[in-house]
Amino acid sequence: MPKKIACWAGLLLAFLLACGCDRGTQPGLVGRPAPDFTVQDSDRSVSLHDLRGKVIVLNFWASNCAPCIEELPSLIAMQSQMKDRVNVLAVSLDQDDDAYHRFLHEHNINLLTVHDSEQKSGLLYKTDGYPETFIIDTRGVIRRKFIGAVEWTKPEILQYLRQL
Repeated sequence: MPKKIACWAGLLLAFLLACGCDRGTQPGLVGRPAPDFTVQDSDRSVSLHDLRGKVIVLNFWASNCAPCIEELPSLIAMQSQMKDRVNVLAVSLDQDDDAYHRFLHEHNINLLTVHDSEQKSGLLYKTDGYPETFIIDTRGVIRRKFIGAVEWTKPEILQYLRQL
């Protein structure tokens, strides 16, 4: 009986390894030029290419996303600490413009944000959840992708951003 269990466990492990994430160990956009976009909302127009020259932290979020709300204070703190080296662009993919503006006001958000209700920028980056963040180097190449909330003021994150 133990041999059968070990055999099945081995087969299950082999199956899981073979059918793992189809993106491999590196998401498809990492190492490639960042897709450029311009988003026009009721407050401003923002083009990704205008932010080049510094490291760009491109964060896709929504106002009804609990991990996004959890992450924003550290994103704001990191931007404040690294403003000479890093541009944060927070792209809201909210459907509701009023919810987006209410969120900015209630949470006193002082990052560069833009509301992409048509979600065209998210489609370019193949986002499928929030928050998703892309680190783009000074030459416009995507270096990392983070899925989920990140503590942006951790020493290792700050060091990584400094090295770019």
